[in-house]
Amino acid sequence: MASIDSAADGHLRASGEVVDKGLKKNAIGYLSNLVIGVASTAPAYSLAATLGFIVAVSGVGVHAPAVLLVSFVPMLMIAAAYKYLNRADPDAGTTFAWTTRALGPGTGWVNGWAIFLSDVLVMASLAQIAGIYTFKLFGFTELSESLPAIIVAAVVWIGLMTWICYRGIELSARIQQFLLGAEIAILTVFAVVTFVKVYANHPAGSIEPAFAWFNPFALSFKALIDGVLLGIFIYWGWDSGVAVNEESEDANEGPGRAAVMSTILLVLIYVIVSAAGQAYGGTHLLTNPENQSDVLSVLGSHVFGFPWDKFLIIAVLTSASASTQTTILPTARTTLSMAHWKSIPKAFGKIHPRFLTPGFSTLMMGGVSILWTLVILNLSESALEDSIVAIGFPICFYYGFTGIACIVYYRHELTKSVRDFLLLGIAPLLGALMLFGVAGYAAVYYGHAENVSSKPILGITLPLWMGIGGMLVGVILMIVSRPFFRDFFSRRLETAKPGLLEESVEHAPARF
Repeated sequence: MASIDSAADGHLRASGEVVDKGLKKNAIGYLSNLVIGVASTAPAYSLAATLGFIVAVSGVGVHAPAVLLVSFVPMLMIAAAYKYLNRADPDAGTTFAWTTRALGPGTGWVNGWAIFLSDVLVMASLAQIAGIYTFKLFGFTELSESLPAIIVAAVVWIGLMTWICYRGIELSARIQQFLLGAEIAILTVFAVVTFVKVYANHPAGSIEPAFAWFNPFALSFKALIDGVLLGIFIYWGWDSGVAVNEESEDANEGPGRAAVMSTILLVLIYVIVSAAGQAYGGTHLLTNPENQSDVLSVLGSHVFGFPWDKFLIIAVLTSASASTQTTILPTARTTLSMAHWKSIPKAFGKIHPRFLTPGFSTLMMGGVSILWTLVILNLSESALEDSIVAIGFPICFYYGFTGIACIVYYRHELTKSVRDFLLLGIAPLLGALMLFGVAGYAAVYYGHAENVSSKPILGITLPLWMGIGGMLVGVILMIVSRPFFRDFFSRRLETAKPGLLEESVEHAPARF
């Protein structure tokens, strides 16, 4: 590896240590990394909003658990790439920093934009759900159906979570532990009670689980891919636990391990809860158009009855609010890192002197999220639905490029052992190819007006405008930025130092 000093690079000290960006060191441990990673995916909300639509895909039906298993595979493979790239460089910019080093500054910049874009696109949906379920929890049915009330509640939720993120990573982590703990506890009770009732009481419309539900080979290829288009989305977010690496204990190892474990916990939650819901209500209940967008609340009223069904409302509420917070966290740290690398204005790199958080970046993310929420919620419900579809394009982009970056960065290590070849080469490559393939298929599928909710604009559907169009905006901004950030865009490519993975973390003299 070429020697790079801190003056030339703006990122590494002469010793190879990551330059202190001012974030609070050793503020959180492995458990918090894991909690942030799982909470960011919003398991209860994701299941409530997506499970019914997966079951409704032609040819899927009772095989929804199999779809969720297949959707997990590329995520696990990319999580391995995160683990090994974080082992080398625990930078809060994660994919931005790693793709910059391995694939070049232009690619790195666009990947940083992809993280920002995906996080902004999802905020309106998360905040809307948090607002609606707040009203549902307290029985304010009219307010939960009133657009002005929902908008006010959504803005309040974003403001609250922005304030928590602004106040410090420790406060954020403690709140996440509480919210996720409640969410998982409720989902666990729901699954247990559901299976007991199915086997003991055989409610009308219920079906006992069968092995074929979990067998992806029981589906046609088209049905499987159509289902995976939806399944990929509900796994997204586990990388948030890696974005707080510079504030974590055991920064090189802990966040990376948490990324892998997060995906494993998620597949367990999704497969068990989806199988439970399907067993109790059958496919008819889940695919009923009146139930599809909120299957957990419907199932809760059947399984628990009043007033205990409120617990599933609490699960979805805590899920959406927790994910709102953990979406702000990684985005603020990505822009902090980009500013530290001198690729965007330095204001984004400001650290609050008391709270040791990326103050400016956090407030900017909160402000942009509120603006986007106001715009998209006032457009139409169909526009909001299409914005969720659009998120898949930047997700597949930056996850896929993280896998490619791992292969390129560690290319000289691939032949040293079978394990390195599989974990540093084959797994990230397969994960990236699967995600790029899904993105390509989605571009064709959602390019047809009959597969989206809103009307096309100039012959192009809204998901393509927001997803692919949003990525093209990032490419344009990157090109425009080049004359203003010449040092960053003149960086050279880097590769792994020989034997890096064999060194103990405490004595590794260089991260990249």
